[in-house]
Amino acid sequence: METVERTRKTRETTIRVRLALSGKPGRISTGVGFLDHMLELFSYHGGLGLSVEAKGDLHVDAHHTVEDVGITLGEALSEALGERKGILRYGEATIPMEESLAQVVVDLARRPFFRFEGRFPVERVGFFDLELIPEFLKALAMNGVFTLHARLLYGENAHHMAEALFKALAYALRRALLATEDGPRSTKGLL
Repeated sequence: METVERTRKTRETTIRVRLALSGKPGRISTGVGFLDHMLELFSYHGGLGLSVEAKGDLHVDAHHTVEDVGITLGEALSEALGERKGILRYGEATIPMEESLAQVVVDLARRPFFRFEGRFPVERVGFFDLELIPEFLKALAMNGVFTLHARLLYGENAHHMAEALFKALAYALRRALLATEDGPRSTKGLL
């Protein structure tokens, strides 16, 4: 499996992502501990070879870093998908984490769309603003050029809810990447 590398450098952040659609998690270091934890879960449960190095203006807050990691990871994913032939295309996962339940549905056709439903019971987990999770997911979907629907069905512990969401994303993506012997899974003949 080919490894894709993408770099994004702005006045606010410098991001480097290495991604293989099949592999083992690599080093993830964004300066945002909770994001590192979520990306490690995503990489492990998605069976992805993912490494992320990020430096951002964390003296302001984590927004630019989290969003730019999502943008860069989305770009790497889109490049790694190539013509998107020979994959199942659709993926869905509903994942529990103790009392929490999250659902993610993806369509890897080149139709970027994002919808998020649900609320966290608190605004932060440690130093991490939970409103940044939908920002990350939106950046990932728009730059990965795919459709992503994510729902927090219920939960009480915000950390558990976030974990369920990232694990559901990983399993939905893993399902959508399953190989098929057919050409593109589209009546148009192109994804």
